[in-house]
Amino acid sequence: MKKTLKIISSLVTYLLIGVMICLAIIVISSKTSGGEPTIFGYQLKTVLSGSMEPTFQTGSIIAIKPKQEEMTYQKGEVITFRAEDDKLITHRIVDAKQVDGEWIYTTKGDHNESVDAAPVLSQNVIGHYVDFTVPYVGYLLSYASSKAGAALLLIVPGVILFLYSIGSIFQVVREIDGKTEKRSA
Repeated sequence: MKKTLKIISSLVTYLLIGVMICLAIIVISSKTSGGEPTIFGYQLKTVLSGSMEPTFQTGSIIAIKPKQEEMTYQKGEVITFRAEDDKLITHRIVDAKQVDGEWIYTTKGDHNESVDAAPVLSQNVIGHYVDFTVPYVGYLLSYASSKAGAALLLIVPGVILFLYSIGSIFQVVREIDGKTEKRSA
């Protein structure tokens, strides 16, 4: 029984440390990149609407590869672009053509009935989707990007880990004291 508890205790410790490290990486990444977490050269974006369902569920995170200079995209690719109101949108290209040396893309959300009203200029493309989606984690990522979320997601696991460590230390001290009393008796 003690051995099982010790194994569970170790697993909980490693799990808490792993969660804390992952959360720290996400929070630090989002703060250093100006709000957009970047991991291994990919930006993580939160899906805020259902325009691309069933490809992406609302609240999912998706990975996009940031646009390199002179990069062009083809019909069928999913791109993230900046709209006129400075809002980021991720939609599928339904037509791509070059006009006066500049690429112009016609886009459409998979769930939408019609194409987007405004064409997308190549200079407004942020990057393209790379077939990586994690459903519903976007809600947590959006919260982690806020000041309150960053503090809560770093402090709470840290406090839990600290309290767990103190409990472990007291348990070891009690075991040592018990062994010392047995020897002196």
